[in-house]
Amino acid sequence: MRQMIKKRCTDAAILFLATLSILIPAHLAAQATGRVEFEARVAPSGGQPEPVRQLPFYLLRKSLEDIHAEALQAAPAPDVNKFIDGLELTPELKAWMKKHHTVQLSGEEFTKSLTADDIVDTPELFKAYMAHNEAYRGAGFPEPKFKEKDRKSHPEKYQAEKDQYDAAIRKFIAASPDTVKGMDLELVNLNPGAKWIAMETRHAKMVDANAMQLAHERYVVARTETDLEGHGSFSGLAPGNYWIGMFGTEAISGDVHQHWDVRVTVRPGETANVELSNFNAVRSSASAQNSNE
Repeated sequence: MRQMIKKRCTDAAILFLATLSILIPAHLAAQATGRVEFEARVAPSGGQPEPVRQLPFYLLRKSLEDIHAEALQAAPAPDVNKFIDGLELTPELKAWMKKHHTVQLSGEEFTKSLTADDIVDTPELFKAYMAHNEAYRGAGFPEPKFKEKDRKSHPEKYQAEKDQYDAAIRKFIAASPDTVKGMDLELVNLNPGAKWIAMETRHAKMVDANAMQLAHERYVVARTETDLEGHGSFSGLAPGNYWIGMFGTEAISGDVHQHWDVRVTVRPGETANVELSNFNAVRSSASAQNSNE
């Protein structure tokens, strides 16, 4: 009888110790997790901060910037030089584009960048300049002396007179820079700027979509939505570094649009408090109308 009681006590002790060995690590593990509390507020230009209400926020193991870079590495940006090579333009204009790292042939910035040599030495630019300044003919505008019929019959004379004319045009442009303004209107049908912008836009959208998919598949730890006061939280987090971010949406207040990609460190058994505002936003941009004023 004593042996039976002794055995039962021994079994109970073993069961208790086994249960304790399970519960204690679980309790310690619960204590080891941390929590993130955050408040998101956005202020319009010249206005007071407002809560970012009922918008999704994500906790990630990697910054959105690095995730975007990873997606970009998998789908490199279009090569502008390769794009230029595929255009049906003269070698001179292609060389000018590569030298200036642009495919935009319109706007004040473009015309201001043109030198007399650029215009005279580039067939498309020279043609556009001459067409734009047709009204100046006979009012001090240089007149050509070379004749097309001399190109073959008297090539030396033709070339000498053409060189003189080109030099006169260069001098006229240098003395009358206003005659360059507006010549881009003659290049509308040649300008590949819109095509390049469309290509860049398509690529940017593709990379953004790939980055979002990559984030969801590999790096999202948790998702939450802010309440009406702009508060949000993430709990049960293993210690380490995380990033609070938004993708697919923006916080908007008046003329300001922004999102965040803020690093936060979680420590065992502690709560990390984060304030998200205009000051630590990734982007805080006023509306186009306001920026143009």
